[in-house]
Amino acid sequence: MQDGNAAPDGIIGDVRGRRFFLVGIGGSGMMPLAMILAGRGAIVAGSDRGLDQGRVPAKFDALRALGIDLFAQDGSGVGSVEQVVVASAAVEDTVADMVAAARIGCARMTRAELNAALFNAAALPIGVAGTSGKSTVTGMIATILHGVGRDPSVMNGAVMKDFVAADRPFASALVGAGEAYVSEVDESDGSIALYRPTIAVLNNVSLDHKALDELNVLFGDFIAHARHAVVNADNADAAALAMGRFGALPASRVTRFSVEGTGDLVARELREEPFAVSFTLHHAGGTLPVRLQVPGRHNVSNALAALGAAMAAGVALGDAVAALARFTGLRRRFDLVGEAAGVSVIDDFGHNPDKIAATLDTLHAFPGRLLVLFQPHGFGPLKVMRAELVAMFARALAADDLLVMPDPVYHGGTTDRAVTSADIVRDVEVGGRHGLHLPDRAAAAAHLVAEARAGDRIVVMGARDDTLSLLAAEMVAQLGDKQA
Repeated sequence: MQDGNAAPDGIIGDVRGRRFFLVGIGGSGMMPLAMILAGRGAIVAGSDRGLDQGRVPAKFDALRALGIDLFAQDGSGVGSVEQVVVASAAVEDTVADMVAAARIGCARMTRAELNAALFNAAALPIGVAGTSGKSTVTGMIATILHGVGRDPSVMNGAVMKDFVAADRPFASALVGAGEAYVSEVDESDGSIALYRPTIAVLNNVSLDHKALDELNVLFGDFIAHARHAVVNADNADAAALAMGRFGALPASRVTRFSVEGTGDLVARELREEPFAVSFTLHHAGGTLPVRLQVPGRHNVSNALAALGAAMAAGVALGDAVAALARFTGLRRRFDLVGEAAGVSVIDDFGHNPDKIAATLDTLHAFPGRLLVLFQPHGFGPLKVMRAELVAMFARALAADDLLVMPDPVYHGGTTDRAVTSADIVRDVEVGGRHGLHLPDRAAAAAHLVAEARAGDRIVVMGARDDTLSLLAAEMVAQLGDKQA
């Protein structure tokens, strides 16, 4: 729990009629949680700095349409001791809503504590962990389980395009009546330790928010708690964890997957397309053809993880493959926003070395120069990942590609600015690739639009900022204007 009063006993299980106030309700982790609570009959309200600043109003309109009351982040929405006040670990105690909660004596939980409690109370909790690919694998599992009639509840950090509808434009959650509660599980704040999965997926272990030694402990404990683990045999650290570095996992409790390697589920004969990929799935019972409506070798690996989880949940492999063929992807995950003047604009969540490299490598499988706008998701991550980011860009950018970096996203609070976008660009240029630091994001976008020529691909990358999708759409419009 956060400092303050503990949440009341019995809060999880049946939340119907209970009152929750979510601080930062528009965040990628908080919004789906709000949807799940509201869908289960809770009385939900919340606040968000983005709402106060007028950012992405459609998102907040969607929350209101679910019967969720929204307030300015000034403490006015926290007025009853019956409210459980929920905030992410990043929300500081000095925020007015948190001050009001302390004054009134509201029970408080972190976002992760509440989600973990809902997850752990489920009959079949399926947790998806790893440095990269969590949201995609979670979405794939959701599509499979929904497709075979299992009616799962799903907590995702991204909008699942398969479930978007007129009355559900921001479908980052599903509220189902089935046994499964599928959730991506975050290691960045250590809250992964709260989860007790029946089925645990470990996609990969690589540098992002924490040092590798610490990540290995967190991920190792996570899969050790599970009845069955689904582990990427191609990732050295993940494979070592499955072999028992932090507690032996018998072979009967592990499904290992690999792209062109060895394992229980192995993808071979990959056939890449610009926005799709096909492969042959080799398994103990033989082979199956698989075609995905999302591109790239990394998505082949994601698909294997999802198929392994579905099998562990009792879904026949052939049925899982057929359902997965309907997966159309997530917003902001290699998301083609539009094309104009012969230039494609792609919106992507890439923000750590592995994620960015996966997208760049997928694009480089086909002709065309890459113009990359990368907005870092904070000064802290830049400091942690500086050397790895620079090394990745030096390898993954081609000689004629261009990287343009504005300053990191910043929505307030205290931060250490020891490493900046300018530092990364300078190091990338020393490494022999083309980079440019333009502090203002609009200026960075305008520069790429002016630079672009037919055949180029513009990629907008970054996390923790929903307005990047709006920026990508604006760039498509600007390219159209340029052509006219």
